[in-house]
Amino acid sequence: MDRRDFLTTGARALAIGAIIKHAPLLEGNPSEPTAAEFGASRRFVQTRFGRIAYVERGTGPAALFLHGFPLNGFQWRGALERLSRDRRCLLPDFLAMGYTEVAKGQRVGPDEQTAMIIEFLDALQIASVDLIANDSGGAIAQLLVAKHPERTRTLLLTNCDTEIDSPPPALLPVIELSKAGTWVDQWLVPWVKDKSLARSAQGLGGMTYTYPVNPTDDSVEYYLRPLTSSPERKALAHAYAIALERNALAGISAALKSSRVPTRIVWGTGDEIFSRESPAYLDRTFGQSRGIRLISGAKLFFPEEFPDVIAEEARQLWGVR
Repeated sequence: MDRRDFLTTGARALAIGAIIKHAPLLEGNPSEPTAAEFGASRRFVQTRFGRIAYVERGTGPAALFLHGFPLNGFQWRGALERLSRDRRCLLPDFLAMGYTEVAKGQRVGPDEQTAMIIEFLDALQIASVDLIANDSGGAIAQLLVAKHPERTRTLLLTNCDTEIDSPPPALLPVIELSKAGTWVDQWLVPWVKDKSLARSAQGLGGMTYTYPVNPTDDSVEYYLRPLTSSPERKALAHAYAIALERNALAGISAALKSSRVPTRIVWGTGDEIFSRESPAYLDRTFGQSRGIRLISGAKLFFPEEFPDVIAEEARQLWGVR
């Protein structure tokens, strides 16, 4: 091994070590609910947008977890286990995602998702929440802070859309295929049939997860099976993607700068979907930013894999020991 190979190998080892120390969520971890257990605890809230599926655990002040695309509340199961002793944790499924039953003719864009979340909280008689969000859920979180600042106590943002990167270029093929009505059949259906394909470099796992063992078989099934279950659900999934073509965050910076919501940014540096400039943008834009924590090598959906990191950062932001 020459000096260049030695240095390259050493750098890779350091990067891998920085990730592994966070103890990722893997299949069979006895401290996490299985997909069957998680599904068995599912509840519904009736709203004008439809019946909103969610899982709830814990007592005290409410914490609201907003998932990514094309996932659902199951993404936050590890954080749920760790934080439900500190908060009343609520994990809803967005319109068109997961197990939420969308009202006929209902639009599913970011503005509608934001309005749905407010009605969801009203139905549960919750005045304000600690927000934790990822991916397109992060865009909804920013809209909530901008439009309904009184409803948010704190905000923990992970890799997500920003005003300067929405939609990210990597999402454009999904949007175009969705316009053609073929994305679900070309991508999601094969992944449901072949879980190894879903974890491959060309699949959901390779594109958005840090570890090649993720997403697990149960996770693929729980996330994607509902979206492929009928022509109606496929159309809703396509509508969700198409609605992301418009930058719903355009012009939001002034509201974020004036925000008094304490905000912490935790960002995976291995993300190949969103811009590496985004965490710095968020840090300088939020009026009450509490700074950035970078997770070396972690990809977009790292909050599912590193729930200890989410729990640690949330407790610090909340002032909970």
